[in-house]
Amino acid sequence: MKKIGILTSGGDCQGLNAAIRGVAKSLYGYYKDSEIQIYGIRDGYKGLIYGDYHTMEAKDFSGILNTGGTILGTSRQPFKSMRIIDENSVDKVKAMKENYKKIGLDCLVILGGNGTQKTANLLSQEGLNVVSLPKTIDNDLWGTDMTFGFQSAVRIATDVIDCIHTTATSHGRVFIVEVMGHKVGWLTLYAGIAGGADVILLPEMPYDINAIVKKIEDRTKQGKNFSILAVAEGAVSKELAQLPKKKKKEALANLAYPSISYEIAKQIEDSTGQETRVTVPGHIQRGGSPCAYDRVLSTRFGAAAAKLIFEERYGNMVAIKNEKIVAVPLQEIAGKLKAVPVDCEVINAAKETGISFGDK
Repeated sequence: MKKIGILTSGGDCQGLNAAIRGVAKSLYGYYKDSEIQIYGIRDGYKGLIYGDYHTMEAKDFSGILNTGGTILGTSRQPFKSMRIIDENSVDKVKAMKENYKKIGLDCLVILGGNGTQKTANLLSQEGLNVVSLPKTIDNDLWGTDMTFGFQSAVRIATDVIDCIHTTATSHGRVFIVEVMGHKVGWLTLYAGIAGGADVILLPEMPYDINAIVKKIEDRTKQGKNFSILAVAEGAVSKELAQLPKKKKKEALANLAYPSISYEIAKQIEDSTGQETRVTVPGHIQRGGSPCAYDRVLSTRFGAAAAKLIFEERYGNMVAIKNEKIVAVPLQEIAGKLKAVPVDCEVINAAKETGISFGDK
């Protein structure tokens, strides 16, 4: 009998259940019920470390295609601490290997983002059979054009910006919508363009507050009484970006405001006299049902993962490149971040329509 474990690790997002469903239903297509047993591992790597798992049946994967979150639960287990003995004197890597063997798994299916993929590669190098799927609303995983969860988050962030437009127009205010994304700005870029933001600030493009103020003042001169800024939570000023990494980290930790968006809001008010407000949708961007695109992508990823298992092609992450589903070796993508290229076609198109990125 083929024994397959499935876990979801890191932050949750839309499409996790759709992907789990895709894996399971496809496996049941490759094997008879008597030939396959799927184990759900609870709360990500934590469940694998402490042996928290349960057997699953075909009925467990029905009715979850449009359900947000993850039926398996999740947790964050930082990669950098994976080889550190924890407070319970547990050797985490050793424990995961032992529980893998205790269950008798033939393969472990792992759904997660950057840190999750690094640990998946670690387990693969330790001799476990692993197949992974790329999930994150940040779309920052190397080796794949798209991650599931991203388009659903774009839809939500865009809806927020759409709603802000009406109140911004009514009151003649400047509104800042702070979008998730500490290190990369794919989500802010796409939502900002889709929502008609006037200024988009990304972690990859340090901003000049004077350029932002000029954009707002130019709009005022044109008779436009409001402005919308889509700001990634990891956006940084040019002054901050020039600091050494350690000093930059200290400066951000000692920020006099809840986030960089509030600092920008104060600077805009001081420079223009225009009332400025900040909206932070936060974890709403990761919640709710997956959009149609993510349901399809997650299903395709899940089916491809099952095929890799059937063909015993382990040590790979399922990815999409040029609209085709492919297998990418974990060792080639683990630890690599897919940042927004500052000269990419999407940014150039946005600039041509008049959107400012605060860079000049």
